[in-house]
Amino acid sequence: MNLINKTIQFFREAYHELTKVIWLGRKEAIGTTIVVVLFVIIMSIFVSLVDLILGRIMGIIL
Repeated sequence: MNLINKTIQFFREAYHELTKVIWLGRKEAIGTTIVVVLFVIIMSIFVSLVDLILGRIMGIIL
């Protein structure tokens, strides 16, 4: 019985914590999504350029 009581208590506390959360609005969610997508695009371009440059350097050396 103790396990059942602990489980019920856990879900009550989890629900209580979820009521404290301030959820993002539609505009904030779209804004942060755009920022993340742009950051990923910029970082992928950067990593691709570094890979290309290092590949050519290794080709010259070898």
